[in-house]
Parts: sequence; C-alpha cells; structure tokens
Amino acid sequence: MTRTDGYLLDNQQTEAGQRFDAFATLFDPTTFRHIERFGIGPGWRCWEVGAGGTSVVSWLAKKVGPTGKVVATDIDTSWAASAARTSVEVRVHDVAAEEPPGEGFDLVHARLVLVHVPDREKALRSMIKALRPGGRLLVEDADPALQPLLCPDEHGPEQQLANRLRQGFRKLLAERGADLAYGRKLPRLLREAGLREVEADAYFPVTSPACAALETATVRQIGQQLVTAGLATPEDIERHLANVATGSMDLATAPMISAWGRK
Repeated sequence: MTRTDGYLLDNQQTEAGQRFDAFATLFDPTTFRHIERFGIGPGWRCWEVGAGGTSVVSWLAKKVGPTGKVVATDIDTSWAASAARTSVEVRVHDVAAEEPPGEGFDLVHARLVLVHVPDREKALRSMIKALRPGGRLLVEDADPALQPLLCPDEHGPEQQLANRLRQGFRKLLAERGADLAYGRKLPRLLREAGLREVEADAYFPVTSPACAALETATVRQIGQQLVTAGLATPEDIERHLANVATGSMDLATAPMISAWGRK
C-alpha cells in the first residue's frame, strides 16, 4: 500500500492476517497461473509491490531459487518475518513516492494495491521503470464499480443488509481516494505506458468459505468506521456478522482484473 493516513485497512490490525489468508485462498491460483505462463524460473529477479501477506513472496522465492531474488516491499512490513529467506529481501517502501528498489527486474507484480494508491500513475511508471527490457509487468486490481454487490442474489433481508454495508464500505474507500473503477482501466493504461503484448482477464468468485472469511475480517476491521460515518449501526454490524456466520449466504467479491504486458 502507499503511505496515507486515510488508508482504510491497516496491516497491523489483527484482522489483516485473516484478510491476507482469504486473499491467498481466493486469488493465488489466478496469480500463479499468470506468472507461470511468463516462464518464471531459477535466477529470475522479481519485485513484489505492496506485498501484504507472504503467500506470493514465498511462492516466487521457491520458483527463482537460490540464484534468483525477490524484493518484497510495503509501507508496513510487520508481516515479513515469516517470509525471510536468503533469496527474499524485504523493504519498507512507498511505490508512489520513492524510486524503485532496483532495476532490471524480470517480473514486477502488484495485487490489490494500486486501487488504493492516490498517485497510481506515478506508481505504475515506477514499476515499469524497474523492469528490464523484455521484463513482465502483472498488475491485478479490483473493480468494485463493475460488480458492487456483496450478494448478487439479493433475495432477502440478510442480503439487503449485506449489500447496504458493502455500499458503505465502498463509500469509505472512495472518500480515501480509491478508484473503484480502476481494474477495467488496466489494459489501456499498460498500453499507454508503452508495454507490448498487453492482455487481461478477470476472476469473480461468487461464493466460497474464503469469501465469507474475507467479509468477516473486513467488517470487523472497518465496522467502527462505518458506525462513526453514520453508514451503519452497531446492531447492523453484529447482525450481519451473525448472518455471515451461518454459512448460508452467497457472498461475492469485486472482480479482480489481471492485466499484463512486456516492456
């Protein structure tokens, strides 16, 4: 994430680890599939931007082996101890405010990062600058405006409450500078930045235990902010968490759009 007092989801909160685990379950298969297609192997140099959790960093480190390098950056690296190994370098770094942590990378990857960064254009330029000629950029970001509902099948009061709270969450994100329609722009932005062979796809989980785990952790993390902003009552929060805990709700995420290209 980029350094900002307005960031809604603090990595140091207890629920952050639960959110990272849910993201890994939901999105790692898609991320790994794309990177595998690039031909990643021993000796590659990779920059993982806004790393958050450790799952992608650890997977990259295994792929590049002892002759490769993974630079993992975030403004909060409190999660980093479990990712430490000889091929991994962890740095406190703000992608939108600082120079890249090196050049000549074979791969630069950011997942669910730039949507939250106020100066997204500068961050994207920095990531491309860090690539070697022929290197690959993979940016994966949400597009909550494309699919704004937590419960696409809004068939009862539980789903209506869920969607109302999700609307409040989106409002808080937008007030803090998030671009809720960023994901769909990625292919164009990569082409305009001069990348070649640009492609993109989207992944949209509709229901799974990981979706429920993500929702529970997120609402526990932002519940008080929703109440303070007048977007929910404490009773709304507790009722929604209880509804999610029943396991009978089909909870979706915003589509995650993956876009990639070659420098």
